[in-house]
Parts: sequence; structure tokens; C-alpha cells
Amino acid sequence: MNKYGAEFFGTFWLVLGGCGSAVLAAAFPEVGIGLLGVSLAFGLTVLTMAFAIGHISGCHLNPAVSIGLWAGGRFPANQLLPYIIAQVLGGLAAGGVLYLIASGQAGFDVSNGFAANGYGAHSPGQYSLTSALISEVVMTMMFLVVILGATDQRAPQGFAPIAIGLCLTLIHLISIPVTNTSVNPARSTGVALYVGDWATAQLWLFWIAPIAGAILGAFVYRFIGNEKES
Repeated sequence: MNKYGAEFFGTFWLVLGGCGSAVLAAAFPEVGIGLLGVSLAFGLTVLTMAFAIGHISGCHLNPAVSIGLWAGGRFPANQLLPYIIAQVLGGLAAGGVLYLIASGQAGFDVSNGFAANGYGAHSPGQYSLTSALISEVVMTMMFLVVILGATDQRAPQGFAPIAIGLCLTLIHLISIPVTNTSVNPARSTGVALYVGDWATAQLWLFWIAPIAGAILGAFVYRFIGNEKES
């Protein structure tokens, strides 16, 4: 149970830190942190939690990552479901705390977005469903390649959290304008259920695309990282 608890609190921190920065600080009058700040916030949540709980649960914080690690031969199938449940519950708990904080501001309206992921009219840059799908698949694929490579026994030891956190920062710098960046079904679910309406109607994409991308990333790393072929 300590592994599942670690995944719950780790995902809680990712959603609270990442989505919280977007909702509370991104456009704060005159001193907002903007796209760069939100990107750094997501990366820092993973970086800090990797050091805090990596030795307990592996610090997946993401159903797509757990599935990708399973596809890459790094994670047992019998732990997938409890990990995913813990991650989604952690995301939902963080979304609830964020809602309680944000709703204390006069004029707050959750329908304005609440850092939810979307495409079409609900994409920050009005990107299409096809663009959103490609972005989420490719970004998650590269995320898994970095995770698998950085945690490979042949990689420099002790630096994986830095590489993984910076990778997530880069992913957000690229794709926030497209989908608000998911690459993580638990992150998407954690805020979408509070928005409801369009956010839950479009949530399917932010489960399917990251999981497909994670599986692709696992296959890519199995190909390029095969020690017998290196």
C-alpha cells in the first residue's frame, strides 16, 4: 500500500503544482508567470517527487507512464490497475483542493477552463482534433523514451529525475498552445471532472492519445536500447 499511497500523493502534487500554476499564477495581473512558468511548474513537480518518492513507487504519477513502463518490460501487469486508480484519485483530490482555493476569488468561473485540456474551440490556440491527437501521441512517446533511457542501468546514475523533469518542461513549452498539454490521463481527469461539459466530453482523447504514445515510446526504446544491437 505504500507504493499506492506514494502515487496518490505524487500525482496530487503534480496536478496541484502544475494546474495550480496555470489557474492561479499564469495570468496574474502584471506579474503572471505565463507559459514558461507553467511549463517549469509541471517539470518541477515531477523533479521534486522523483527525489521524494522515486525509491518508494518509481514515481510514475501518470497512467500512461505506468502502461508504457509495462510495455517496456519495466513494470508488472498486476500492479497497473491499482497504480492507475491511485493516480486518478490523487489527481481528483488535487483538483478539489485547487477548486476550493480558486473559487475564493471574486468572479471565478470554472467554465473558463480550470487548466482543462481541449481541442478545437477549447484548444488555447484553436488547434484541431487531428493536431491535438498527433501532439499528445508524439509528446508522450518522447516522454517515455526519455524515462526509459534515463532510468536504464547503463545511464548515468542519480540524474534521471533531472532529465525527466526537464523533458516534461520541454513538452509543455511545445504543446501548451495545442492542448494545454496533457500527456497524462490523471492530470486531465483531475480537473476535467470539475469543469464538466466540454472538458469531460473531450476527455477521451486525453486518455487514448497519451496511452498510445506511451506504448509507442516503449517499443521505440526497446528497439534503440536493445543492448544486443548496440
